[in-house]
Amino acid sequence: MHIRVLGSAAGGGYPQWNCNHPNSRRARAGEPAATQRTQSSIAVSADGVRWLLCNASPDLRQQINDNPVLQPVAAGPLRASPLAAVLLTNADVDHVTGLLTLRESQAFTLYATPRVLEVLAMNSIFNVLNPAFVARRPMPLDSPWQPVASDGALLGLTITAFAVPGKVALWLEDATRPVDIGALTQDTIALEIGGLEPGRRFFYIPACARMTPALAARLQGAALVFFDGTLWVDDEMIQAGVGLKTGQRMGHLSVAGAGGSMALLADLAIQRKVFIHINTTNPILLDDSPERAAVISAGWEVAYDGMQLVL
Repeated sequence: MHIRVLGSAAGGGYPQWNCNHPNSRRARAGEPAATQRTQSSIAVSADGVRWLLCNASPDLRQQINDNPVLQPVAAGPLRASPLAAVLLTNADVDHVTGLLTLRESQAFTLYATPRVLEVLAMNSIFNVLNPAFVARRPMPLDSPWQPVASDGALLGLTITAFAVPGKVALWLEDATRPVDIGALTQDTIALEIGGLEPGRRFFYIPACARMTPALAARLQGAALVFFDGTLWVDDEMIQAGVGLKTGQRMGHLSVAGAGGSMALLADLAIQRKVFIHINTTNPILLDDSPERAAVISAGWEVAYDGMQLVL
């Protein structure tokens, strides 16, 4: 399998457009140790030709321009794309807005949970995805299935989608009722992706509010895990004076500390661990920070735009 990180930052990207945090100032100044990043998304391919897009970032146009494998081939038709299918792990703005970029009557298959497909159907702006070209397909949870292109051809991948602790997307929160943080619903899912034959697999988990015994068991011995790296500590944005919410309130498990992901995944025999969906305030974005040194020492990597992996 070919895996390409298209975007590695959390919502807003790095630097976030209105953020004057020291991290963002360094990125905006073009410092080599503060590499800019677009919003979280990966692409996966069994053959290096047809690609499955996992989450459609608001930065999708830039991400396609930055990755020639996702561009039309020179000798091909006047309208074409290697993107054969799109899969959404939730309805967050930073994961669905890029669908609007794909509105040019281009054929592909769109996968999401019934809950997320219902949300898209209720918002008429997503009707720009011409149903004559874009089939919206509900994906099952907790059982393997195989994504297909618009012509029904298998993409050579096997996916098992499953709920992880999370919450409803921010723009779907109801001010009249409390938000259920850590709920196991169709609003926040993770992906286990492998080839058609049994063998190596990897996990893509850009949002996760807490670790559970069931999730730890799934990840045990995995070849590769992309995991939620949004915040270094839970009150990071409050400490920095740039926000009022904790990571838990936003549905994200922190990286550091006894209850953080570094500690909780330490004994799971995962061969390769990569943090993704990283907020503009998180010091692991900086190549020269003590926090980056700490994650590297713990056997983790920090995703960057254009990162390529073969499994």
